[in-house]
Amino acid sequence: MIKFRKRKLHLKLKWGLLPGVICAIAAGIACGLFFPEWLVRVSLTFNGLFGNFLGFIIPLLIVGLVAPGIAELGRSAGKLLFITAALAYGFTLASGFFSYGVSELTFPYLLDATAKTTQFAASAELKPYFTVAMPPLMDVMTALVLAFTLGLGMAVIQGSRLKGVMLDLRDIIDRVIARVIIPLLPYYIFGIFLNMTVAGQVVSVLGVFAKIIVLIFAITAVMLVLQFTLAGLIARQNPFKMLKTMLVAYMTALGTQSSAATIPVTLKQTIKIGVREEVAGFVVPLCATIHLSGSTMKIVACALAIVFMSGMNMPFEQFAGFICMLGVTMVAAPGVPGGAIMAALGILQSMLGFGEAELGLMIALYIAMDSFGTACNVTGDGSIAVIVNKIYSRRNPQPQQPAASAPSN
Repeated sequence: MIKFRKRKLHLKLKWGLLPGVICAIAAGIACGLFFPEWLVRVSLTFNGLFGNFLGFIIPLLIVGLVAPGIAELGRSAGKLLFITAALAYGFTLASGFFSYGVSELTFPYLLDATAKTTQFAASAELKPYFTVAMPPLMDVMTALVLAFTLGLGMAVIQGSRLKGVMLDLRDIIDRVIARVIIPLLPYYIFGIFLNMTVAGQVVSVLGVFAKIIVLIFAITAVMLVLQFTLAGLIARQNPFKMLKTMLVAYMTALGTQSSAATIPVTLKQTIKIGVREEVAGFVVPLCATIHLSGSTMKIVACALAIVFMSGMNMPFEQFAGFICMLGVTMVAAPGVPGGAIMAALGILQSMLGFGEAELGLMIALYIAMDSFGTACNVTGDGSIAVIVNKIYSRRNPQPQQPAASAPSN
């Protein structure tokens, strides 16, 4: 059985992030109406330093999270693992391309094409007081290749020394995210919206926020119906009855905003829809790590909205490569609060050309919809478990229960 790696993170942090971001957005808009120039420049100075630190930490984040994640999957390699991982990645890809298709069709009608901006967070010609260069140790693509190479290598050789170093690096990155980046994010987002208010762009951005949130909620619901319909066809079960049973896990994930915290509920409901206990005990914890359909849908829709509003020229081939890489990069994300968007920052930067302003908006948009994506991830784990259970049951049929003897006369 795969044991899900628990990370020591404070629940207060998980509950406090979304309200903090909402307050930061509201405060940034309000303060932008009356802040003097010198205070705006102070905020720009903080944002410049924080943005440079993000650029420095992203390659380390990729190596520190992705490499150990791949190594741990390899340690439990087997046919069941391969089937589960393939289904999870396939569902994640399908959700990304589904989100892309719906967004491509609806954004020309939802978003104002005449209000395109060359850059969302233009500074209104105000500059920070100073900047500190923090060049990363490697570029993002080098970090990705290194993470894949180290992860696969550790899975093959089963060595302990390098794996121990990488696990320590992962713990360091976890603590940097949990105790430095996440607590400072509201101040960073405050500066972004303060800057946008001064530049006169905040109204169009808030309109984008509201429309994308409604769209994301709708497409996550449709994707869950599609996933359980496929599972129902394969297992010959009623998909809507299964989905109704899994709604308990959906509602739990809305409250916890954590796939890891919802595992006990997901496991219980998955067994209720007919999945064998040993299969559910394997699939559910594993999928909490590698199945990110809801998170992928959010990131794809938000990224495409920013591309649309920024007037970027983004061919389908480029975005398709981004979606494929996104499914791999986020393998290690769920154990970290807001981890999916953190893991995606590198490829948003390298493959889509997003700058500091676009990355900041991606973080704000993602966190605003964090519950919906997590709930979609967790509920969809049940559909994967149903398919894996059907495949497993064909090879390992359950023993027949002895028939009860007829009562004697």
